[in-house]
Amino acid sequence: MADKLKATEEQLAYAKLLDKGMKVGLLVLIITFVIYLTGILAPHIPVNDLPKYWVLPVYSYLEQTGIHPGWAWLGMLGKGDFLNFTGIAFLAAVTLVCYLRIIPILFKNKDTIYGIIAIIEVLVLGLAASGLLRAGGH
Repeated sequence: MADKLKATEEQLAYAKLLDKGMKVGLLVLIITFVIYLTGILAPHIPVNDLPKYWVLPVYSYLEQTGIHPGWAWLGMLGKGDFLNFTGIAFLAAVTLVCYLRIIPILFKNKDTIYGIIAIIEVLVLGLAASGLLRAGGH
């Protein structure tokens, strides 16, 4: 019978952190959605007005609602509909944090090439999330 495959130290570390991050992110999404649904924080766009904006192109939508693209949503966290973004942003950042977690393990285990690749991955993800790159229609 073939030997069972075993996960490596970095795979286990990545998976454990990813599992915890996913659970925290899901909890944040649930809490912020409940805040939105209950109206504890008023939304930037009233729910009844949403259908008139759904049909607009993104540029027109942003212009008519006074919303700025990129990280400007951070300044609108006091609004119920923007508070929901915190869970989404957290979940998006979990992968970057997982890579940061395994970099020391990779170098400790003399997996230098993989360590360098993980560092590059962190840099690429960080740069992409920073908003410094402008591409496409944004």
